[in-house]
Amino acid sequence: MDRVHLLLLGLPLFLLCTDLINLFTPPPKPFPHHHHHHHHHKPTPPPVSHETLETPAQDQVVGGIGLGNTVKIDFCSSCSYRGTAVTMKKMLETQFPGIDVLLANYPPSLPKRLLAKLVPVVQIGVIAIVMAGEQIFPMLGLMAPPPWYYSLRANKFGTMASTWLLGNALQSFLQSSGAFEVYCNDELVFSKLKEGRFPGEIELKDLVGKRLANSGFADMLMQ
Repeated sequence: MDRVHLLLLGLPLFLLCTDLINLFTPPPKPFPHHHHHHHHHKPTPPPVSHETLETPAQDQVVGGIGLGNTVKIDFCSSCSYRGTAVTMKKMLETQFPGIDVLLANYPPSLPKRLLAKLVPVVQIGVIAIVMAGEQIFPMLGLMAPPPWYYSLRANKFGTMASTWLLGNALQSFLQSSGAFEVYCNDELVFSKLKEGRFPGEIELKDLVGKRLANSGFADMLMQ
């Protein structure tokens, strides 16, 4: 076996092992965001009356349109929707000061997740059979390999490359949910799974604004 064959054999095996490690390794837990305050030593200001201290606090409450409200955007991270989610987050924080916008991954259904974990196993099984079928089949109780084995073995490097490429494409499909779901105070205001499209920035601003207005009106009735 020359160097070219070793390279063609080693590259798919290396990439498959890398995919397996990334697949079965749990994702790192997100670190909580801490707001670091830099303390600067300043001269002690002169005493201020209570009337002066109350005015900024009142202005802050009045100006915070989204204060006390939460918007959650669940999106498909494997579909490259993060950029759109970040854009919508910045827009909502600008339009509704004080609002808390959370971003989270929307996972696919359980059957798709289970199938996605089986794909690397099938890939390794096919490559192992192509490379060492003569030893594997007797261990399984078959004295002679089946006819399809010789078809795979006839072009073993092409078979392994095809198995790796098709398996990765199938795994990517199974790991995607195609979701972009927007919740305002735990109420669904937009669903890409239902609408089949992304929301526009003006559209999402209006939907969240109406929800905040209804929530504020309901709070006034409860008081």
